Amino acid sequence: MEKETKRNVSLTGDIKFTGLRLKGPMQTSAGFLGVKEALRHTFKEMGIVRSMRGLLEMNQEEGFRCPSCAWPVPQHPSKIAEYCENGAKALADEATRENVGADFFAEHSVEELSRLSDFELNKLGRVVEPMVLKPDSIHYEPITWQDAFELISDGLHQLKDPNEAIFYTSGRSSNEAAYLYGMFARAFGTNNLPDCSNMCHESSGVALSETLGIGKGSVKLDDLYGAEVIMVVGQNPGTNHPRMLSALEKCKKNGGKIISINPLAETGLVNFKNPQSVSDMLGNGQPIADIHLPVKINEDIALAKLILNKLVALDAKNPNVLDHEFIVEYVDGYDDLLKDLERYDMESLQRKSGVYMRKIDKVVELLAENSKIVVCWAMGITQHKNAVDCIKEYVNILLLKGAVGKPFAGTCPVRGHSNVQGDRSVGIMHYVSKTLNENIQKHLNFDPPTEKGYDTVEAIKAMHDKKAKVFVCLGGNFLMAASDTQYTAEAIQNCDLTVQISTKLNRSHLVTGKTALLLPTFGRSEKDEKNGDLQFLTMESSTGKVRQSKGLLKPASEHIKSEPEIIALLAHTYFRGNHSMNWYELGQDYNLIRKLIDKTVKGFENTSEQSKGFGYYLPNNVRSRDFRMLPNGMAQLSITPLPDHQLKADELLLMTIRSHDQFNTTIYGLDDRYRGIHNERRVVFMNKEDMAEKGLTQLDVVNLHSNYDGIQRTAEKFLVVTYDIPKGNMAAYFPETNMLVPHNHFADKSQTPISKSIKVTVEKMLQT
Repeated sequence: MEKETKRNVSLTGDIKFTGLRLKGPMQTSAGFLGVKEALRHTFKEMGIVRSMRGLLEMNQEEGFRCPSCAWPVPQHPSKIAEYCENGAKALADEATRENVGADFFAEHSVEELSRLSDFELNKLGRVVEPMVLKPDSIHYEPITWQDAFELISDGLHQLKDPNEAIFYTSGRSSNEAAYLYGMFARAFGTNNLPDCSNMCHESSGVALSETLGIGKGSVKLDDLYGAEVIMVVGQNPGTNHPRMLSALEKCKKNGGKIISINPLAETGLVNFKNPQSVSDMLGNGQPIADIHLPVKINEDIALAKLILNKLVALDAKNPNVLDHEFIVEYVDGYDDLLKDLERYDMESLQRKSGVYMRKIDKVVELLAENSKIVVCWAMGITQHKNAVDCIKEYVNILLLKGAVGKPFAGTCPVRGHSNVQGDRSVGIMHYVSKTLNENIQKHLNFDPPTEKGYDTVEAIKAMHDKKAKVFVCLGGNFLMAASDTQYTAEAIQNCDLTVQISTKLNRSHLVTGKTALLLPTFGRSEKDEKNGDLQFLTMESSTGKVRQSKGLLKPASEHIKSEPEIIALLAHTYFRGNHSMNWYELGQDYNLIRKLIDKTVKGFENTSEQSKGFGYYLPNNVRSRDFRMLPNGMAQLSITPLPDHQLKADELLLMTIRSHDQFNTTIYGLDDRYRGIHNERRVVFMNKEDMAEKGLTQLDVVNLHSNYDGIQRTAEKFLVVTYDIPKGNMAAYFPETNMLVPHNHFADKSQTPISKSIKVTVEKMLQT
């Protein structure tokens, strides 16, 4: 029996400041500076020739899908630049020429590597061969692919119960990989299929399913172009979904109005210089948000109730304000909603929201006069205790206006990962779908498990309680993406075996189970050939369109494998070729996978052909106003309570945010230039009045503490920066502040972490 080595690894890297330079927040996004930054990153990481080849093929008809956000590709994309600055950074990040292999890991222990920051770890480059970290070692060492598959297979066979294994999925994988992964987990015997959507848009799925009958948005991309009003709620598209700004710009040029609802006034919604437009680049750009409502953190329900109350009052004078014909035919709960709204005093709602009444009145006027309304949102409203209710309140506005199921109107949750929606569509879910199970039995000829599996929150607890012993990750940086970093690290370290299928090194490869495998896989841009045939993959955008992605760059190494092949060979090894599915063949020909998807997954049909070009839309009941699956066969209005944060006198509400040089937990650089932050990440944005009350001045060093259930959590050493944020609110970057989020406090129904409304105190550090 191998001796287990207790590894002394850091969860944060050595905490140090990197030389903050402060400038004022920018007033214009993209433009020449955005182009310059995109090219600077790609040229540095990939070289000029490789960069231009990759950029020119990204999001093109015969090219590959951008590896970052899930924003859809337009029907007629720019032939030279259908990508944004952060898409270019994502490409450069995965297609970098830097790499790490056996020699590197022999020289550097996991303990030593863990002292690096997340930015420094990411800069080390691609992992180019399979590696194993044995129980008696602090160094990864090479392992053959077959030995790796045997090691995982043996670990799974040794489990007493299939539910002792957990199969986590990041949203970067393809439909083909996700499908195989989900089917292997079920064939193994578990529905323990947590995924990254549990930590971000699970609240959207729950709220939309309960109100409209489908856990996805209802709009197509063209609907945004012709909308009369678009509400952008809890979202920073200039950094997180920059190509969305082109759609908002088209809406504005067609006469539409944009309303931004967010505690921060983000640069992308102030002004946009479209790099695809010569006139924009040479001129002053396009102002985007007509109205910005700086709502206090997690007071959207108060704001939405106030808007609803005012709309109802206007409708009493002019019955054309609300769409009564639509409400009568399609909507349930109207009278109950009106009675509930009567309970609230408008002045009290305004005070809770923190927004001036005159601004709210301008929004109400726009909504009253128009009915082609789209509501877009992201994690600014999905990561709260009451996130599901918050989304439902915005759906209430759409339903009263009849703004669903018709052109240029509807719901638009904007997914932050490139295929997180597709993963869920093809079966990455911890709950049981009766229809999917029946199709598995009929077409795949095995009996899937019928009991619910673990979501992300439950998976972490199961590992922490030592009820789960094998943890497999298909992509992602689980440790840094999850809440409560210390607790999550302890959970992972309790496992006997952890497996990471990844492109680049991250902290989840250093904080591991007793035995750990690091299996390198292709990036989205890399050419995938099997037996002389060029393979392609498919993804689903935020608007439900499925389309092909075909890599063209030379892979980082001849020793890496694609995700579908890795999963297929693992399953082939585990079942010893004795299973109703021919796993080996599926890993060699992805058309075979798509044929099974077409047979077993609702809405997919002739995918290998239909996904060509710019793909096809999956069915969406809301677009045809079909609500038969809901109570009384109607869309549901919702009664929601106001949040009660019960803040103590010394507490503030903190929301975690991304910097502009960041995609999820991947740190591309140390700048957040739109907010005026350069060469530093350990900053906390504060209202000047809060700073004065706490005796703080610009650039003071503070520790942040959260205290839930008697447990104090601390994030050390942040520089205070004065910022235009509502009083009582603060903001700081993740993953640096994820350690403040308690693992056992999450959204009702969706169990999404409360990363956007954490109660914290601020401790000023004595200067030495």
